[in-house]
Amino acid sequence: MQQQDTYKDMPFIAKILYNIREVIDWDSKQKQPLILRINEAFIFKIARKALLEDDSTFLMSIAGESASGKTTLVKNTAKACLKSDANDFYTVVCCDDYYKDASKELKEAGGYEALFASGFSFDTPDAIDLPLMKEHLISLKQGKTIYSPYYDFVTCESKKDSVEKKPAKIILNEGLYVLNEIMRDIVDVKIYVYTPFEIIKDRWFARAASRGKVGKAAAMQFHDVNQTAFRYIRPTMEIADIVINGLTTQEYIEEVANKLICAVTSVLKEVKSANNN
Repeated sequence: MQQQDTYKDMPFIAKILYNIREVIDWDSKQKQPLILRINEAFIFKIARKALLEDDSTFLMSIAGESASGKTTLVKNTAKACLKSDANDFYTVVCCDDYYKDASKELKEAGGYEALFASGFSFDTPDAIDLPLMKEHLISLKQGKTIYSPYYDFVTCESKKDSVEKKPAKIILNEGLYVLNEIMRDIVDVKIYVYTPFEIIKDRWFARAASRGKVGKAAAMQFHDVNQTAFRYIRPTMEIADIVINGLTTQEYIEEVANKLICAVTSVLKEVKSANNN
């Protein structure tokens, strides 16, 4: 009872911090926790932003190596967001959709193996139109609707202005280079998904086969993937606010995401109620 009274008398920002820490503590005691590392100062920053900025948006950028589990994390976080009673609570922007058109190069090479042999790489920041993605994310944060491109991984064709994306409270941006240097200044929540190399390798080859890359072509690209990850992607784990475990189940991701969302929104509802009285 005393603990309940203490919580009741806390300032609103302290309640958000308390709720988030409760979820983190609960997660840490699980056999396969979702959160491997979290920046304490970041928790306060997010709680303050949520409380003091009524129309605030949260751009959550989720990076990690190819096949680390970024898309799985986003999909199940999105499922948790759907449980919110707010309209337009989230939108998803995928870095993969911003690959530059390479259909001409693929046709001229005659296949993936010859394309990779020529030195072409899909796994450097230059292969993706990061300035356009950044422009789109800024527009979404400003409350504007955007039309993202769509990329065909079989033909390497980029189709411009294909998918409507509406502004939302939470913007989930996932991909290899969402924590690239040119992106960081607009990001509110920097997340890195860590997965052991052997698991990544198995997942990567399975996905490559579904995209028409097998045999020597797949092996050549994976070698490039590993080299570029070492140079461009793995270092971003150091600047992440949160490091996530890429081995957790989809159901558990959704459960933790739902708990964290409720940890914040329950207090915001209390704030709104107090302001209306």
